[in-house]
Amino acid sequence: MRSKTLLSTLGSAILLSACGGAQAVITAELEVEDPGQGMVSRAIADLEVRLFPFDRDALFDSLSRAASVPEPAIPDSVLEAQAQVQAAQAQWRTLEARWNTLRDTLQTITDAMEGLSRGQARYRMLFNDFEDMESEYNQVERQRDQAFRAFTSLQEQSITAADAIRIRRETWADEAFADIGAAIDAKLEASGSEIMYDTTDAGGIVQFEVSPGEWWVSARYELPFTELYWNERIDLSRGEPFPLTLNRGNAEERPKL
Repeated sequence: MRSKTLLSTLGSAILLSACGGAQAVITAELEVEDPGQGMVSRAIADLEVRLFPFDRDALFDSLSRAASVPEPAIPDSVLEAQAQVQAAQAQWRTLEARWNTLRDTLQTITDAMEGLSRGQARYRMLFNDFEDMESEYNQVERQRDQAFRAFTSLQEQSITAADAIRIRRETWADEAFADIGAAIDAKLEASGSEIMYDTTDAGGIVQFEVSPGEWWVSARYELPFTELYWNERIDLSRGEPFPLTLNRGNAEERPKL
């Protein structure tokens, strides 16, 4: 649900300043590899961003310290298994990409040979190219299939191991954070503010209008094997909008079970 406090015009910003409010402009972006350009920044659209009038992480940390037993740690074996799955997936995708390239090239050669006489020099040249490439195509196809089987096998083992520790951690959290609702209500009552929710637009931007003071920007973005988590403190005051960019540089990368 779009925030009702979103400002989209300069006139609104001027009115906001006059009324004593503050504006935060959050941009979410992620560096990705582009085959033609190398590493480029891409906007993260439809990312839910929350604005807290208190530090939610400090609240959870306090409840964690008060828990009867420590939170179960993620075993190194689980993290290593996930790393192996990620490496196996990368190898399979590399071979899949090469297989697709060879397949398309072989089809192009086949199309070029159509209508040519077998006695023509161009036909013989294309035929030799086809035979040479077909040998590599068959080899890559076998390697691709082996890589896929290895990837799926490692993935199944990793999921089984991750499920076991995930259930233990969820059980612990249910007990440790049983009072989190009441704790949040108390923080909100003390601050006199509310938690703000909104999502980034196609350009990765979201804007909030709030009262001046300390706020914490919270968001999370899931990657294939991990998640990026942000909990950034900002100090808002009247006047110019406060800009903040969420990217890998200020994110905590967490394992995803």
